[in-house]
Amino acid sequence: MKLKKKSKVTLIGAGPGDPDLITVKGVKALQKAKVILYDALINRELLEYAPDAKKIFVGKRKGYHRYSQDEINELIVKNAFEFGDAVRLKGGDPFVFGRGSEEVDYIESFGIETEVISGISSSMAVPASQGISLTKRGVSESFWVITGTTSERKLSNDVYLAAQSTATIVILMGMSKLSEIVEIFKKYNKAEVPTAIIQNGTTVNEKLGLGTINTIEEVVEQKQLSSPAIIVIGEVVKESSKFHSFYQNVHSELTK
Repeated sequence: MKLKKKSKVTLIGAGPGDPDLITVKGVKALQKAKVILYDALINRELLEYAPDAKKIFVGKRKGYHRYSQDEINELIVKNAFEFGDAVRLKGGDPFVFGRGSEEVDYIESFGIETEVISGISSSMAVPASQGISLTKRGVSESFWVITGTTSERKLSNDVYLAAQSTATIVILMGMSKLSEIVEIFKKYNKAEVPTAIIQNGTTVNEKLGLGTINTIEEVVEQKQLSSPAIIVIGEVVKESSKFHSFYQNVHSELTK
């Protein structure tokens, strides 16, 4: 008697937005998938790797949730049992503010095998695409990646600690809390620290705002920046070869 193949769910990180920034291993898993449950921030071009697979959109964006997280978990399990090989395609990396570990715990509670294929996190790839090195000898010894908004919709307390550090600070999901973030950094005498906001990083719709803690809110308003965006705070921002002239001009204005 032929045994029924055991169900399996593969969580794949789709990377920061550019479809070329998914791993080769991720592409191979997509090509074998029978069903793909995908998020809002993944590049739709990636779905072309699985032309015959069933595609289910389960994305969540600010102000619009097609499914709750509990409903998404249930859908993953349901489709894993129905199709055998299911893929959960998530933006960035599933284990960096992607709730991937929560989904793994739920899936495995049903005896379903899981595999995680890491993705390139937007927290690193998006600054890099603008020439921002999150660490640089003599400038920054470390970097912090923080969520701007907690599950309770509040500002993370880690921002207060980060503002006292000399590390590069990368804040995801922080645009709605930008005013609070700015006030905290000003409180710790960081008003002139270089700051970049990158919206839709690594995609054709990318938008960039440069300034300091003191000016970044005005920059956001002028350039009409919004989510999804990454906030990068630290001296490494002005070290990017792309931004040298901008920050030289800022320095000239400050020293007049």
